[in-house]
Formats: sequence, C-alpha cells, structure tokens
Amino acid sequence: MKIKFLIIAISLSCFSFSQDYNATMSVHKNELKLTSYVKDSTASALVIYDYGNSYVDKNTFWLRTEIKQKIKILRTNGIERGEFEIKLYKGKSSEEKIKSIKGTTYNLDNDRIIKTELTEDAIFEEENDDYKLVKFVLPNVKVGSIITVSYETQSRFMTKFQPWYFQGQDPVLYSEYNTSIPGNYEYHIKLVGTLPFDTHDKRLEKRCIEGRANSYADCAVSKYVMKDIPAYKPEAFTTTSLNYTSRIEYELSVIKGFDGSINKYTKNWDVVDRELKTDKDFGKQIGKKSLVKNILPNSISIIEDHLTKANAIYQFVLNNYKWNGKSERYDVSVKNLIKEKVGSVFEINLLLENLLTSEGFKTFPVLMSTRGNGFATKIYPVLSDFNYVIVKTTIQGKDYFLDATDPYHSFGELPFRCLNQYGRLIDFDNESHWEPINVNGFSARTHRVEVVLSEDDLISGNIKSNFTSYHSNKFKQQYDENPVDYIDNKANNYNNIIITDHEVLDFDKTQPKFSESIDFSIEPEYIGNKIYLNPFIIKFFEENPFKLQERTYPIDFGFKDIYTYSLKIDVNDSFKILENPTSMQYALPENAGSLIFNTESKNNQIVVYFKVKFNNTLYSREFYPYLKTFMDKVVEIQNNTVIVLEKQ
Repeated sequence: MKIKFLIIAISLSCFSFSQDYNATMSVHKNELKLTSYVKDSTASALVIYDYGNSYVDKNTFWLRTEIKQKIKILRTNGIERGEFEIKLYKGKSSEEKIKSIKGTTYNLDNDRIIKTELTEDAIFEEENDDYKLVKFVLPNVKVGSIITVSYETQSRFMTKFQPWYFQGQDPVLYSEYNTSIPGNYEYHIKLVGTLPFDTHDKRLEKRCIEGRANSYADCAVSKYVMKDIPAYKPEAFTTTSLNYTSRIEYELSVIKGFDGSINKYTKNWDVVDRELKTDKDFGKQIGKKSLVKNILPNSISIIEDHLTKANAIYQFVLNNYKWNGKSERYDVSVKNLIKEKVGSVFEINLLLENLLTSEGFKTFPVLMSTRGNGFATKIYPVLSDFNYVIVKTTIQGKDYFLDATDPYHSFGELPFRCLNQYGRLIDFDNESHWEPINVNGFSARTHRVEVVLSEDDLISGNIKSNFTSYHSNKFKQQYDENPVDYIDNKANNYNNIIITDHEVLDFDKTQPKFSESIDFSIEPEYIGNKIYLNPFIIKFFEENPFKLQERTYPIDFGFKDIYTYSLKIDVNDSFKILENPTSMQYALPENAGSLIFNTESKNNQIVVYFKVKFNNTLYSREFYPYLKTFMDKVVEIQNNTVIVLEKQ
C-alpha cells in the first residue's frame, strides 16, 4: 500500500546546548547541585528531557504513546510540577488506557543521592461521563529536586493522532517526538508556533503493519527534535497562547482499509460551502428578504446616498437589537431575534446582512475566529474553529467590515476582539475564500497641555484630550453609561493634579472620536528656591510593557497607534528657566515606528512636544529587542524628564 507524506518546509538552525544538565532520563549529582538555569533566571522549573514515541501496535492496531520526562525544580512555585493529571477519553465502545506509570524524586542529602519512588496507592482515578482523569503526585518534591516520570497511553481513537507540545510554561532543554504512521491513515499535519526544529528526519518503514490475506501497509517514520526551547510566557499585546505555543497537531483526513474501503474524514471548502448553504443556523438565515420586509422605517429606505443609507441601516440594528454575549453558531434564528430584540452575534449580524441585501447592497458573511479563540485553520476546513461572524459590503469601491453588536463602534470599525488577521468570506454564488482583516488607519491619543505659573507660585492649566478610533471607544462607553462616575474616576486616575473643572467637548457614540477638557492646578514642591517639574502631567506608559528576556511570539497591537503630547508653560518674571530637557529622536528599524521629543524655551515660555508612533499592527518576534529598547526610551523620557525653574 502506498503512503502519502505531508511535507512541511522548515528552516533548520543550530541551537547551543547546555552542558550543565544531562538530557537523558538518568540523574547525576552535579544536576542536583545546580540551583538555576542560566538562560532563564526566572524559571520555576526546567524540563531537562522530554520524550514521546507514538506508533500503531502491530497486533492490536491501537495507538500507543510512550512518554518520558525529567524535570528540575528551581523555585518554590515549581514544586507543583510534581503533580500530574492525564486525561483519557471514553467513547461508546472503548476507552483510552494508561499503563506502566513510574515516577521517581531525586534529592541530594549530605552529598548522597536519595531516591523516592511513586507508589501505586498514590495514583488516583476520577471518572467523568466523557473521560477519565488519572492523577498522581510525586513524593518528597522540593526546591532542588529532579523528578522523572514515564507512562504509556493506549487508544483506539485514531481520528486525532497524539499531538506533541514542544513548548510550555517552563523552558525545555531537549524535546523529542517520534511518530510512525501507517499508510492506511492520512493526516493533515499542522506545525504551530515560530520555533524551528533542530532535527526533522523522515524515512519509510516497509510492511510495518500487516492485515489479512497478505495485505500490508508501509509506515512514515518521523523524528522531531527541538533544543533550548524558551518557556512560553504571556505578555501584553498578543492574542491567545494557542496561536503560538510550539507544537505538532494531527487531523485525520482519510482511512484506507485493507479491504479496499476508503473513508474520508476531512472535507474541502467546496463541500463545506455547499453544506453551509443548507445549514439551518447559517445559509438558511441569509438572503431572506421576506423575513425583513417592512422592518426598516421609510425614512431609511428613501435615502439615496449609498454610504449614508448603509450607515443608517447599521445604526438601526445597533439601536433596536441587543447582543446577548453569545457568539457560537448554534440555534440561530433571525426571526426570533426580530421578535425578542435580543440575540447572538450570528443572529444580529445575519439580520444586518439581510437588511443590507434587501436594500440592494452586495453583502457577504465572513466567518471568523476571535482573538481569544485562536487562528482558524487554513490548511483544511474546521468549522468548529469559527466562533464569530461579521458582514462585508462594498460601497463606491471601498470595502467595509461591519459588526452590529457594539454601539460604541462607528460604521466600518470592528470590535477589538475581531482583529485577528483574517476570516473566511462565504460567497454561495462563487466560492468562499480567505479575507484579510486589517485596520489601515491610525488610532490616536492626543493631549495638549497649557500651564501658567502665577506670581503666587500656583501652577494652573488646562488639558485638552482627543481620542480617535479604538482609543475613543472605552471613554465613549464609560461616559455614556455613567457621566458622574466617569468624572470621579478621572479625578482618581490623575492623582498628581487637582481637577477644578471638566467638560466633554465632543461625544457622539456613533462617531470614532471623543474629546474632553480638564482645568487643573498643582501645588509645586520647592527644593530651596527651585521648582523641579516633570512636564508630563499625563503619561502614556508608566512602565515598559515588554519585560521578557526572550519573547517567542509576535507583538500584536491589533491596530496602529499614535500618541502625541504637547505642553506649553508660561513662566512669569519672578522665575528663571535654569534647565530645559534635551531633545531627541529615535526610530525603529524598517520604518516600523518613531519617537520624537523636542523642547524649546524662549521669552519666558517652555514648549515640549512628544510623539510616539507605531506604523505596524503586527511585529515579528525578531522585532522584540528593538521594541523593548524603544519602549525603555519612551518610559525614560516620561518618568525622568525634569524642567528646573528658579525663584528670583
């Protein structure tokens, strides 16, 4: 029997390997003496050796997976690594098994290695309807211990070949996964994450599995190795860890029986498109003009300008139908939404699609996976990956993506949860395709501050703040829901000034902007006859959000940013300007961002201008050191800039 390989092109690179630890299951005294891991001084534990081997048993045809691990405990909160929980799936006619559980804790006592074995009475099972949990805790685990664990799982469920996680919460010195897949089974193989393999060997093993009547299959044998794998540590400006944790996953595509039978498990998009067209929760809810007949008021239907009309329809849905927070594609009924006025994202946005279509707009639903749900698989259709739907329409040659679940987003502006790079546009007349979802414009936050230093030594001033697009939405919602609380919270947030007056200058929740004015005063602190004043009354970043030694996943802002701050200080004749900050400029490589800080003083007036600009929404992990240094400079300027004034 012939076997098919899915070949993944991967660039190989050489990794350095630590000689302090022995990447095998044997434990040595020098390893027990070690107290840290030089490449990650913050690590709570270190996985020294991680080994897996998955293959189909020649006699039972069950999938068997051998697991071996060796872990060093480095900190107190790493002691919990000695607690294990293995989930075994239960089906109608079979259930997964676990065999040969072994565990040992190694400690050093008076320069002697002390071994403590896991006993059978420390292994517990917890039964559930769909799975069984096998739990055990290794004995005598403490800081400095090394633990080893091995076991084997057995499964009849070949629909999902055993996945392998190379990366996790702890750094890993060596991870090896071996697979042997008979030609009877064809899998889509998906490599997730950005880390390359040190080793990726492939070979063909002849007649690895034999059936009746001299039938047989060859096996695709693979060996995957990664070394010196950094821990996956969550940090700001990313989506879910599921998008980037380095691992291999398998999705069964075809089973070929020894009797010549062929069973297909995954489908192509042509098949899925046809199924979606007749799906009661999707296709049957689209393009139903009779369903939305007479819903729109005549004042909207008679609008002639296309963009104005589309915007009015969008606002009509926002104003009359509320999202219930549900986003999955099940029990979808646009008819029920029209009656109850409350519904899921599928119901609300498919109602929007129906209304736009009924008024002559060409619209398409776009299936999506939100930022917290992970990327939808592109290699093959997996409908369960999609947990959201939006609408695309084109007006006067310009594309608009619409989501009518949030009243604080303007026409054509998607909620932040939807900024997950791409979606699947469903076109029943032609064919579906992947649609990039990008935010082209900048979201801006601007503060213009004017300060007067009076003769009675009181500093007073005014802040005019403008927020656009994604920076405006939070403020619009907070102010609209409770104006009193909004002002009170503003006073608490700006605890370095005394707010004497506050006025909202521009608020319309349908528009992508919000502006306000704040009058304030400050009591200056003297050191001798000098005032030391930080010109940043408002700071964009109190600290650098990038703190990791190494980040293994991209930086995803979701949208492009501009932060602008300007300050003008009028100094009266009773003060002299002694010290003014030094101007500076700094840029990220490849025109990816810039920092401008200018200061000028003349005629008893000081002017400060500060601008931070990010030109990309997404930065690769290779950019992380540059962004980290960039943000160090941003924070340094805001926190440590000083203007010195002397009392005459």
